[in-house]
Amino acid sequence: MKKLKFAIKINATKEKVWEALWSEPSYKQWTAVFSQGSYAVSDWKEGSRIKFLNATGDGMYSVIEKKQINKQMTFKHLGEIINGKEKESEWAGALESYLLTEKDDGTELIAEMDTNEEYQSYFEGMFPKALEKIKHLSEK
Repeated sequence: MKKLKFAIKINATKEKVWEALWSEPSYKQWTAVFSQGSYAVSDWKEGSRIKFLNATGDGMYSVIEKKQINKQMTFKHLGEIINGKEKESEWAGALESYLLTEKDDGTELIAEMDTNEEYQSYFEGMFPKALEKIKHLSEK
């Protein structure tokens, strides 16, 4: 696995960026960049399981490894969901983190994720678009 890192400066408070990242309506908006109709199913508590699903119900299942409100959210991916069934996959153990740091004129959002070579160029193309969408949602 290779670690990818993306960063964006947002002219909004950490609280507004956090809300844009994880509230249901805006989460669906920025994750649509990856797959239209994306959504998550979880109680959003540290240690809880979370399902990241597309419009047809396929996706990934993970655990919320670390949650510090307005600071950090880290997911540890466990496997894939295909046709409603969970199965282990090459993604098992991959981490995906969102880190918020307050700056003088806003917030820096850093997204880091583990990926394999097969998906590297996809995420390098899509993650900056997703971060721009989060920026837009946070600044309005």
